[in-house]
Amino acid sequence: MDNSQDLISQQIHLLGNMLGEVLIEQEGQPLFDRVEEVRALTKAMRLGDESAEASLQQIVESLSLSEAYGVVKAFASYFQLVNLAEEQARVRALRSRAQSGEPLNETITAAVTELSRRGLAADQLQALIDRLAIMPVITAHPTEAKRRTIMVKLGRLAAKLHEIDTVTLTPDEWADAIDLITEEIASLWQTEETRTRQPTVLDEVRNNLYYLEHTLFELAPRLHVELHRALAAIYPGDAFQVAPFVRIGSWVGGDRDGNPFVSIAVTEETLRTQKALALRLYRAAIDRMYGVLSSSERFGVSDGLRASLAADAMRFPAEAVRFEQRYPGQLYRQKMAFIYQKLLATEEGAARPWRADRLSRPTEYGSAGEFLDDLRLMQSSLAQHRGARMARGRLQRLITQVETFGFHLATLDIRQHSERHASAVAELLGRYGLVATYSDLSEHQRHDLLTAELYNPRPLTPARLDFSPETNETIELFRLIRRAHERLGPRAIDSYIISMTAGASDVLAVLLMAQDTGVADQLDIVPLFETVRDLENAGRVMEALFTNPVYAAHLLARGGRQQVMIGYSDSNKDGGFLAANWALHRTQRALVEVCDRHGVWLTLFHGRGGTIGRGGGPTNEAILAQPAGSVRGSVKITEQGEVVADRFANPHIAYRYLGQLCNAVMLASHQSDGVGSTPRAWMSAMNELAGLAEQMYRELVHGNPALVAYFHAATPIAEISQLNIGSRPARRKAGQQIRDLRAIPWVFAWTQTRVNLPGWFGLGTALETWASDDSGRWALLAEMYRDWAFFRTTVDNAQMSLRKADMHIAQLYASLADEKVREEVFPRISAEYARAEQSVLRITGLGELLDNEQWLQKAIRLRNPYVDPMNYIQVALLRRLRHTDDPDEAEALRSVILLSVNGIAAGLRNTG
Repeated sequence: MDNSQDLISQQIHLLGNMLGEVLIEQEGQPLFDRVEEVRALTKAMRLGDESAEASLQQIVESLSLSEAYGVVKAFASYFQLVNLAEEQARVRALRSRAQSGEPLNETITAAVTELSRRGLAADQLQALIDRLAIMPVITAHPTEAKRRTIMVKLGRLAAKLHEIDTVTLTPDEWADAIDLITEEIASLWQTEETRTRQPTVLDEVRNNLYYLEHTLFELAPRLHVELHRALAAIYPGDAFQVAPFVRIGSWVGGDRDGNPFVSIAVTEETLRTQKALALRLYRAAIDRMYGVLSSSERFGVSDGLRASLAADAMRFPAEAVRFEQRYPGQLYRQKMAFIYQKLLATEEGAARPWRADRLSRPTEYGSAGEFLDDLRLMQSSLAQHRGARMARGRLQRLITQVETFGFHLATLDIRQHSERHASAVAELLGRYGLVATYSDLSEHQRHDLLTAELYNPRPLTPARLDFSPETNETIELFRLIRRAHERLGPRAIDSYIISMTAGASDVLAVLLMAQDTGVADQLDIVPLFETVRDLENAGRVMEALFTNPVYAAHLLARGGRQQVMIGYSDSNKDGGFLAANWALHRTQRALVEVCDRHGVWLTLFHGRGGTIGRGGGPTNEAILAQPAGSVRGSVKITEQGEVVADRFANPHIAYRYLGQLCNAVMLASHQSDGVGSTPRAWMSAMNELAGLAEQMYRELVHGNPALVAYFHAATPIAEISQLNIGSRPARRKAGQQIRDLRAIPWVFAWTQTRVNLPGWFGLGTALETWASDDSGRWALLAEMYRDWAFFRTTVDNAQMSLRKADMHIAQLYASLADEKVREEVFPRISAEYARAEQSVLRITGLGELLDNEQWLQKAIRLRNPYVDPMNYIQVALLRRLRHTDDPDEAEALRSVILLSVNGIAAGLRNTG
């Protein structure tokens, strides 16, 4: 393609034309003309043509269901292609800068350069590298609206777009590429966008493994290589030791909070499935190595390698003869053949249920460590016999992969609600007559009772369980963790997360069950603080734990390290945008202080979602905006829903994202200012602002009786709850109240209606009320925005959310509610939006929202006319659905509405 032109516009135009061709082929000229007519009207409407909106409304109301389906699918398909083109534009820009020799910012190399500029000595940098432990954790939160079938097709399209961008093609090759792209678009058109059934947990596991297999497995050694090269270039003459510093975690198959489908059997199968994939990937790597390590015996091999081959021959006598005949004098190839054989046998063993096959067989690897020993033996032999280049090449990359992924592939976290543990402990202690009603005990009484039990050496649970099904399953879960450690090593499951932690007893209850099954010393017990109140109490909870001798002993066994998870989604839903952000910030400061006081090494686990209302926004900026001292080389962050595909589907973008993550962690770990260095005036202002914002939010969401009716009428929440995008129910408990609804569908519904309420509501009133007519206070807010990373990131995230919102479209959805309900809610939302917009502009000094991010501002402006038609059609169909008594018509309407949900999500690049 001609690099002198605007390549992204050219590529979008090319893809749009192909889609148009497919649309005419598949559905005919009339539908194509209708789509073009709607597109022209929405563009005119966005330019201020009032008559265009009336015409658009008339057309939308007159569409048959089949026409509505076709129009929505056309715009939804367009956005899938546009998103690919935008991703390729990012890749192109990164490659262009790399080829020009221009140093990239926000990379591992940039971090090492900056640390050197700050005067960090080699030994200090080594200490920082030793602490590096970065773990993105992939979750199955139901915010990824695309089916895996669609994702695979889009992956092939992305690869073909990259090819025509980077390879000089002959005319015939160009024609072939265009034909293949058009074929994929036609196939996309004929593929259902929405799932016909709810995915199972194991479906979600397979989706998760797609990214590990196709992207993340290959990126781990690249990150290592970049760090080694940066160290060699910037610290020449200094030797560094670098262990794996990025590992991948997963909740898929382990997160049972509110998901009854995550059973013991499902978790075991998840672990065995991950192991099987890891072994397949290693076998493929060994297969490729045959062509590299073909060195002749004439160059020599180590005595250790010869002894290893002799031992292998005793385990595989028939194969030994065959390998020696096939690879005469090629001892490295013979060794790799034995390695391959052992991997194959181990993979076959992974298919057997653990209870039926307790021990590994002699032909299998007992652990990933044994596999590593074989690889390092070859590496050592090569290094001693003129093969140093091969030793540090692809073989070293494979060693890095094994060190990173082991046989478990991704570390599986277990998560369960605190109520389940309290219930199990109550039944167990009741069985021994130690307490009549555990639930009636105060927190202090629970704390003392559990501490006494932790000191008691007798077993708590019998071999044969005869408690309630829920308690039996809770106990079996800890026994499964023990089996996982025996078969896969302690990194297979190393964290047990307690949802809705409110007190120290919630943690001690889990420690008691972990101790009873013998896994306490190999398991981080992780409190998850989610509501605003629990976040504010987190420091006191950890203080109670750290001063408890039995818990202190557990921490000692864990190397003096404590993981704490903080929840962004539920805290926002509970107290609103600003109050939640401030509570999270203050909680981190409190946790740093209490951990420092007790000599505990803190790792914060950030439960962030994709949207601003669930803690989203640029991850690297968020890390750099954390309180000083809260990032000390280690961090865990959830990667949820649609964010997983956005960040990890394309290997080039995945590498860039992981590089940014590493950069931010390295730099944040070297912040020199202390926790208490934030000016008191800023802290005081934020305390007052958060209180004002929370009051405004609670008045609308928790104090306005009309809000529930409005939310169910003016958003597609009922339809979203039926969208088959996750195995987990949309509600923790049955009920129609806001408190019963999970944070994800809560945010998803507001996003669809273009309100984005969780990403800004309450901010305008807080700023306007607090500063009022006081120019000094407005100046202080401007100073905070300029000089305080936390406040700047918070305001900029709200600014992004405000810009993506659209009160005109939101008013369209408001028309679905009864007039009385509508008037109780929407004017408050609209007025608060205006206050937030004006206040943000005054603080930032901008003329329009996102004037400081003009590329994003332009992208939103260009996307709006293509998203609008799907919103208009969705509203029209929701109105029809809520007035029909015909079940067949209702089902047909629901199908098109769900397609529009997918399309709007693709257009906004956000769900929940």
